[in-house]
Amino acid sequence: MDISKADSGARRSGTAGDVWLRPSARKGRDAPPLSRDRIVEEAVTLLDAEGADRLTMRRLAERLGTGSTTLYWHVKTKDDVLDLALDMIFAEVLIPAESRGWRADITALIDGWRAVLLRHPWSAALLSRPMLGPNVLARSEFLYATLLRAGAVEPHLTAAAYGLSNYVIGSGLMQATWPTGAGQEARQAAQEHLRAHQESYPALAAHGPHVAEADWDTGFALGLTWLLDGIQAGIAGK
Repeated sequence: MDISKADSGARRSGTAGDVWLRPSARKGRDAPPLSRDRIVEEAVTLLDAEGADRLTMRRLAERLGTGSTTLYWHVKTKDDVLDLALDMIFAEVLIPAESRGWRADITALIDGWRAVLLRHPWSAALLSRPMLGPNVLARSEFLYATLLRAGAVEPHLTAAAYGLSNYVIGSGLMQATWPTGAGQEARQAAQEHLRAHQESYPALAAHGPHVAEADWDTGFALGLTWLLDGIQAGIAGK
């Protein structure tokens, strides 16, 4: 079988999110021994090491010691693999077992989500995909249910959930792509440029994005507190 044609045909037959809307791969005596979970675990390892751009069905098959044809028993496209990989890592986001109050519960969820994004830095850039996997949906359900329990109602309920989600995704993406090593020279040059033009950009020159790596945690915690303060004020004033 021509692998390049197989890859092309698989890409045409589905899009991001489709894996959650199709029946599971067939099973039985004729099914190969490789499991979907094993494929996805290896995909996550590859993604962690090299990023989403380096993931192909051919490379994944080689790492698993099999052929691309065998992968198609379990996953139809690269999009399937990415959707499944994203849902697998969301299982690492712990849902609080006992409530300590809505703010503490949401803080625990969002902090856990951020930790997962930083452990898997490829993931934040992919979270615009349809997110219909069971692990993602369970955590989204917890977020919405907790906000409802706190007294949030529409349209503020969705606004609060989106605000919190976008905050953690944006923060994770920025930290994952923040310049290090040689990139720090470019950042230093940008800071010097702002200082040289501080009459035009006084606020940026004094308070711009001069984030040191040691300040990420503090900055994230402060921003989350502000968001929760705003949500709480909105609930109290409704």
